Amino acid sequence: MGMTPRERVIRTLRMESVDRPARDVWTLPAAFFGREAELRGLLAQYPSDFGNSGYADPVDESPLYVPGEWTDPWGSRWLNIQAGMIGEVKHPALEDWRQLDHWQPPWELLGRGFEEVNRTCAASDRFIHLGNPRPFERLQFVRGTENVYMDLAWGVPQVLQLLEMIHDFYLQHLSHVVRTDVDAVSFMDDWGAVNSLLISPEMWVTYFKPLYRDYCEMAHAAGKYVFMHSDGYIMPLYEHLIEIGVDAINSQLFTMPMEEIARRYRGKITFWGEMDRQHILPFGTPEEVRAAVGRVRAAFDDGHGGVIGQAEFNRGYPLENIRAFFEAWWGPPEGDPRAA
Repeated sequence: MGMTPRERVIRTLRMESVDRPARDVWTLPAAFFGREAELRGLLAQYPSDFGNSGYADPVDESPLYVPGEWTDPWGSRWLNIQAGMIGEVKHPALEDWRQLDHWQPPWELLGRGFEEVNRTCAASDRFIHLGNPRPFERLQFVRGTENVYMDLAWGVPQVLQLLEMIHDFYLQHLSHVVRTDVDAVSFMDDWGAVNSLLISPEMWVTYFKPLYRDYCEMAHAAGKYVFMHSDGYIMPLYEHLIEIGVDAINSQLFTMPMEEIARRYRGKITFWGEMDRQHILPFGTPEEVRAAVGRVRAAFDDGHGGVIGQAEFNRGYPLENIRAFFEAWWGPPEGDPRAA
């Protein structure tokens, strides 16, 4: 009898041998436009080892993928002009620091939405993570991205006060998450541009590393694994994430010297993807997709865990490229004559 999906992921995190690489696929709503049946059929041939928690997050329940304007629970006004894609904050809640004296996070939403989580976990054999604290991104959503960078550069004291309020909110949120039966706590923030961090490594260590350390310590104290996502070039952060106890990192490996990352950090943290979604998946050939998967596997997949086959699919990605991604990681699906 083979491993269950949950066992496969846990063994991967423990750097133990697995029957096949674990997989996790993210599909934005726009990925299905004009070809929903075909894409769902392909995804069904390669089911994820990760499951949905059943959690209805009241903090992020805004219509992110629907064109129009709306105000989120934090008081910021969003605009979306393209169906299936996430919009942008156009009017942050705290454009003027004078508003801070009368502003509070949406404390009233804490503790809501968890009713189904344990029932979902009990009924599933898949690995389930939950959490989604995003202090840096939330700081930008509430204050405005340009304002945040200026505030941090000038050392404006109110930005640290606001960051502390956001962090307190997420700590209270995680106190509910860790009491559920999920396997892992997850959090995210996009920290990288194409070839550098968005702020200096020293500033990241001073202001943000302690926040993530708090999340990791809370999760591990409850017996949960820790997963983190960040887009962009984040090579200077790996050693810090390993130090504070992140178990799996989802990062854009193709923006960095992948083989050097593997040389330094393989076996110390699980690489939770990802495949190049800037160039290869949307614009490459199936052969280039297979070569890219081969590069990831050569760097990280030695048969003893530590790597998860992960990709995100967006609007217009060729189906043949998506199929090539799956087949390069796991071979033809069951029942396919090539699988014999």
